[in-house]
Amino acid sequence: MADLPAGPLVSTNWLAGHLGRADVAIVDATYHLPTVKRDARAEFAAAHIPGAAFFDVDGIADHSSDLPHMLPSPPEFAAAMEAIGIGSDSMVVAYDAYGLMSAARAWWMLRAFGHDRVAVLDGGLPKWKAEDRPLEGGVPRPRAARFVPRFRPELVRSKAQMLANLASRAAQVVDARSAGRFRGVDPEPRAGLRGGHIPGSANVPFNTLLDPDAKTVLQPEDIRARFAAAGIDPARPIVASCGSGVTACVLALGLTLIGARDVAVYDGSWSEWGLPGDTPVESG
Repeated sequence: MADLPAGPLVSTNWLAGHLGRADVAIVDATYHLPTVKRDARAEFAAAHIPGAAFFDVDGIADHSSDLPHMLPSPPEFAAAMEAIGIGSDSMVVAYDAYGLMSAARAWWMLRAFGHDRVAVLDGGLPKWKAEDRPLEGGVPRPRAARFVPRFRPELVRSKAQMLANLASRAAQVVDARSAGRFRGVDPEPRAGLRGGHIPGSANVPFNTLLDPDAKTVLQPEDIRARFAAAGIDPARPIVASCGSGVTACVLALGLTLIGARDVAVYDGSWSEWGLPGDTPVESG
């Protein structure tokens, strides 16, 4: 078994030193917003970190839902992991093309299905490329693997639970979307959604947890300051939300780095809450 990282991040040096290890599974979990018009799978086939598999955020999902990339069932998730060579014995390292955006979704999904041997590559593909580290093309053949899921419902929140939380305020809610989308003054990238945010929620845009140039995660004291400024106490229960359950996972990762435990993610996020209907919305 590879030496396990001390936390949810690994450096490019660590990963470079573990390339080719049978017990280290690397995944490219790049996801592009619908408005970006880029093909993450094609980009992966053109160039990726050697030995990586493509973790399809849209594909590894509940396809019976009209909402984007909702969590699949445990058996479906296990089958998807085995298809890309991830077993229960794997140390998984996830990265994406942005530095950190959707890689945290893969990190959270694996943890939600009971797999804690997972970390995110700090700085992602941009840092790997900037350091002139090796890349390869094509689609690697995955190794044989067996993944046994152990679903952890405490890491996931549903619309019904979020509605109940409006009354109980048992958990703090923090939204990873941009300030403009949170306030309802900027349009949503998905048509048909209202603007604004879940009543009582706080706003910590996910990219404010990253160094704007290096795209690496900020130091813990700086992460702590970002959440403190938004009124979020990491010692109390927290649910992260965003547009569709992707960048909320960046907040969950950042909170984990400063000692928060079992941060949940509202899987439907604004793609569900923002639909016309019975969910109350605040703006401004």
